Amino acid sequence: MKLLVIGSGMMGSAAAFDMARSPQVKSVTLADVDDKRVKRAVRKINQLTGGRKARAARLDASKLKQASTLMRGHDGILSGVPYFLNLGLCQAALDAGCHFADLGGNNAVVRKEYALARKAAKKGLAIAPDCGLSPGMASILAGELLRRVGGRAEALKIYVGGLPKNPKPPFFYQMVFSVEGLINEFVEPAKVLRNGAIREIEPLTEVEDFHMDGFAPLVAFHTSGGTSTLPENFQGKVGECFEKTLRYPEHFRVIRGLYDFGFFSSKKMRICKTEISPRALTAQLFLDKMSGSEPDVTIMRIEAHQNGKVASFTVEDHFDPRTRMTSMMRTTAWPASVVLQMICSGQIAKRGGIYQELDVPAEIFMREMEKRGVKIRYDQR
Repeated sequence: MKLLVIGSGMMGSAAAFDMARSPQVKSVTLADVDDKRVKRAVRKINQLTGGRKARAARLDASKLKQASTLMRGHDGILSGVPYFLNLGLCQAALDAGCHFADLGGNNAVVRKEYALARKAAKKGLAIAPDCGLSPGMASILAGELLRRVGGRAEALKIYVGGLPKNPKPPFFYQMVFSVEGLINEFVEPAKVLRNGAIREIEPLTEVEDFHMDGFAPLVAFHTSGGTSTLPENFQGKVGECFEKTLRYPEHFRVIRGLYDFGFFSSKKMRICKTEISPRALTAQLFLDKMSGSEPDVTIMRIEAHQNGKVASFTVEDHFDPRTRMTSMMRTTAWPASVVLQMICSGQIAKRGGIYQELDVPAEIFMREMEKRGVKIRYDQR
């Protein structure tokens, strides 16, 4: 199969690496508007894989005619660019006759993508939004967990965090994915199931303590986007369903303070004859102050509660010093790569809209992640 990844940042380059080392992938095109960055990423991929499957292409992802032209001849497309470009790229992929997957990041955009499902099905194509960590791998595992407990649960709880292994003051955090996607989690409502009904919850609320062996105390709180389509697809089967983000308490206090002061607002303000939104300024400051390359760790726990018993999946993944890939790259980009390859190979046979929790064969997916060194532990108590 021939695959195309749009965006050569942390996630796009990690996905292209995973594709390039797959025996069933013939070639991988990695495209970006930054010519130097994409060529540098391709050189590293080919060095790490010991092959020449990866090639670079220049593309402005907002130029949809150019994107559609580049897409032609590829079997599948993965978007690794900010969420607000995904709908246009999805439409371009359908026009080019390609399967499409992305990392999600915004519920409204994802709904618009699923609205194209009928068009995709008529063309024999699949659309798979939200293929990253959460939603994505978390959704796949949540669906499998629900099946293992008999298809019904009183509660389905998802906790996910990408954290610095050695947190340092004053922020106790470092950027591990798109700053726009990160801030979006803090400004839009979280969608949950509560008492069987779909509700929206204010972000950065309902804080609870979270403990995992080997880690300092953490806190969990609502952010937007993580449940994606779980509430709709699990309504009538699950009483309570939510996804909460995990952070060190010190970092949460910083973020909650910025939220309360309005630093995530998109409403522009005039300051010294210049118009700028607090969000744009905050995004730049986040990049300046919280970017880093220290080792990170990703932790995820998914719990299904039923009749006093708890079944769970747990993931703990660490930075890889050999490839210099962060854990967030491994646990976000690689699931997207796996799902797209499963679609193109026919392991996911459905066409139209692909729902991670319903349509991805979890056992196959879990085996593929295990092959890549991402361990998923199942427990019952």
